[in-house]
Amino acid sequence: MKIAYMVGSLSSTSLNRGLAKALVSLAPEGVEFVDLDVGSLPLYNRDYDGNWPEVATAFKKAVDEADGVVIITPEHNRMYSAVVANAVEWSSRPWGTASLEGKPVALAGVSPSPVATGIAQTHLRGPLTFFGSKLYPHEAYINAQQAGITPEGGVAEGSRDFLAQFIGGFVDFVKASE
Repeated sequence: MKIAYMVGSLSSTSLNRGLAKALVSLAPEGVEFVDLDVGSLPLYNRDYDGNWPEVATAFKKAVDEADGVVIITPEHNRMYSAVVANAVEWSSRPWGTASLEGKPVALAGVSPSPVATGIAQTHLRGPLTFFGSKLYPHEAYINAQQAGITPEGGVAEGSRDFLAQFIGGFVDFVKASE
């Protein structure tokens, strides 16, 4: 099974990148993870249609080839990040070929805020529902301080089970969607 994941933060000290590392390390054996390089995508505009840059073609191919996708987003001003918005836009083009259509998708995010990334993830469900993604029903709105998430992928012992159950449950969800 191949799970692609995107991290919607470009920060070199991203807690969300740390969450991605933690989820990969806690996943069931036999799952291949592909890090989608969303930070290299240019801002989408329709002038690219018919003449895509290689980075966008490679991104779309990786999403298409994945059995499922995990989107890990920070919360910027009560919204998912611009990096995630741009990646979702590229995945939906050209019109009529949305790579996330019918694809199992899980949402997660971490923040030092007590509300974590719940509002951003709620907003992100809108476009994903529009594309017909199969949304994993379990949520991971993670408070970094409580969960002990670090940019290096560290996680507090008390949070390891929750994260392992989240990613293991998503793997089961993907299998059931096949």
